[in-house]
Amino acid sequence: MKCDREQLTIAPDGKPMDQQPAWRCDFPVDVPQDNYVARRDFTKFMVLTSLAFTVGQFWIGAQNIWRKRSGKPALKHIATLSEVPVGKAITFDYPHEHDTCILVRISETDVVAYSQKCTHLQCAVTPDAENNCLHCPCHNGNFELSTGRVLGGPPRRPLPKVTLTIKGDEIYAAGMEVRTV
Repeated sequence: MKCDREQLTIAPDGKPMDQQPAWRCDFPVDVPQDNYVARRDFTKFMVLTSLAFTVGQFWIGAQNIWRKRSGKPALKHIATLSEVPVGKAITFDYPHEHDTCILVRISETDVVAYSQKCTHLQCAVTPDAENNCLHCPCHNGNFELSTGRVLGGPPRRPLPKVTLTIKGDEIYAAGMEVRTV
């Protein structure tokens, strides 16, 4: 069997070319270069991957700008003071449907509300009235009930606070305050 010199390969079975079937010249397989990636293919892969990352970053930035321009969320009725006994809590969605928040009545006149998602890994925090804190059961994180400040555990940032407005007996959510310290 005679093959073109440029197409000489090492067959997968290792036998010399004169002992290979006739189709081996038409479909050469070079075992040593089977995993070889050409520079052009590698460069194409890197450029396309970088392009995908860049487009993704611009998309995230555009969504952030769009969210900021959408304005302040409107007042949302949460509950009445009489519906929330002192020391008890209720959950509500604010500012969007899947953003769960928790409202806790600390005393006869004081109510506080925070995002219910722990700032560590987004687990739901629950009120712990005995210790005057909000507790994250996933990793034993604790937040001060009156301020949302971190008391202990893995969380590094305080809970985002919901700005409340009380009109008569009605409690309304009026905005979100994201804090870093």
